[in-house]
Amino acid sequence: MIDLHSHLLPGVDDGSRSVDQSVGVLTRMLAAGVTEVVLTPHLDASRVLEGPPPEHDEAFASLSPRIPRGMVVHRGAEIMLDRSLTPRVVATRRVTLGGSRYVLVEFTRLVSSRAATSALQQVVTAGLVPLVAHPERYQVCSPGQVRQWRDLGAVIQVDANTLFAPSGRGERARQLVAEGYADVLAADNHGDSRSLAEPFRRLVEAGHDDVARALMVTNPTAILADRVTEQVRPCDIKVPLLQRFRGWLGDLRE
Repeated sequence: MIDLHSHLLPGVDDGSRSVDQSVGVLTRMLAAGVTEVVLTPHLDASRVLEGPPPEHDEAFASLSPRIPRGMVVHRGAEIMLDRSLTPRVVATRRVTLGGSRYVLVEFTRLVSSRAATSALQQVVTAGLVPLVAHPERYQVCSPGQVRQWRDLGAVIQVDANTLFAPSGRGERARQLVAEGYADVLAADNHGDSRSLAEPFRRLVEAGHDDVARALMVTNPTAILADRVTEQVRPCDIKVPLLQRFRGWLGDLRE
């Protein structure tokens, strides 16, 4: 499996705090079957003129010698699209996923449909392919809205663990998979236990092994190789009614 979204570059954002912590997580991921990981620390587009800041390069230099054997680690970033990317950022590809045309992007949770669509269009016009991180978090998220983003040329990354959550976010994530609008699953690990292993297992046990492989192997491989992703077949993911009821109660308490 390949995880395109992680916060394991140590000490630079709200993810892993140390090299030891990052190494521990990467070691557990490798044991669970994840063989490639992209480090995607948070960056604001308004603060990125050419590439990642020097402290990110220093953190990667500290981590590199200790990456577990058998694990391939790529660099990237999760870009908050609070403004357009500069031409220099686009040209250098130093914040894209593994140097590909694909760039992981996010918005504030209350982003408007118009603002998100406009920002994605600017990325596409610049010559990159936006990979929209966890759209199920955004209040504007609906199958129709995500279809519009895909029509622009964006690809969609659903949170792998949210997919099975008995919550409103989980329901939105499942709707996207049911419509065939999810292109990638990623764990969004922040130095914790989140992994692709459990979602992969649950999809396989539900008879969706082809979907699991497409979302966590085939399409991530295509992205890092700078190729076009394949269409993933729609599939319904069931969450027991009692779990969903408990999730709805949790949503009401928030």
